[in-house]
Amino acid sequence: FDACDGACDEALLNTLQTHGVPAVLFFNSRWIDRNPDRAAQLAADPLFQIGNHGTRHVPLSVTGRSAYGIAGTRSVDEAVDEVWRNHQRLTAMLGRPPTWFRPGTAYYDDVGVDIVQHLGEQPLGFSVNGDSGARASAARVRANLLSATPGSIVIAHMNHPNSGTHAGVADAIPQMQGAGWQFVTP
Repeated sequence: FDACDGACDEALLNTLQTHGVPAVLFFNSRWIDRNPDRAAQLAADPLFQIGNHGTRHVPLSVTGRSAYGIAGTRSVDEAVDEVWRNHQRLTAMLGRPPTWFRPGTAYYDDVGVDIVQHLGEQPLGFSVNGDSGARASAARVRANLLSATPGSIVIAHMNHPNSGTHAGVADAIPQMQGAGWQFVTP
């Protein structure tokens, strides 16, 4: 679940905790700035892994390539800064470096992937777009999750409490667990 900016979807997090569903929560620096106490609480919860979602929440490129209307980093230096400043912040919060990195918009170019790996993190993409950038209805989120196949990595957002994400996830989890699904982190 990406935490890009803004609020915290407490109902979503409570649902994950109630059902024992582990997740990687990708914190962006802007989200940490707005939710410092909650970020620290979630970092201490063994159910969750904390991933790096960048400093400015931008696509990771060396050419400035945009994704979803957001301009990307324009050089190696900008790409390194996008990863490394939040890496240092998360390392201080967690007491260890984060394992996973996903840029804003989940877009990387090949050089961006190499940069992430050289900085000691693993790029993590997705195979199922769970909530379409927190714009999907609850019914669509539910359908997207139920369409997952074994081994799928689902992307969704934990920073839009008024979106359909929580309700869709809350509807899908019991059905998936009832069908024998087991949720794991990568």
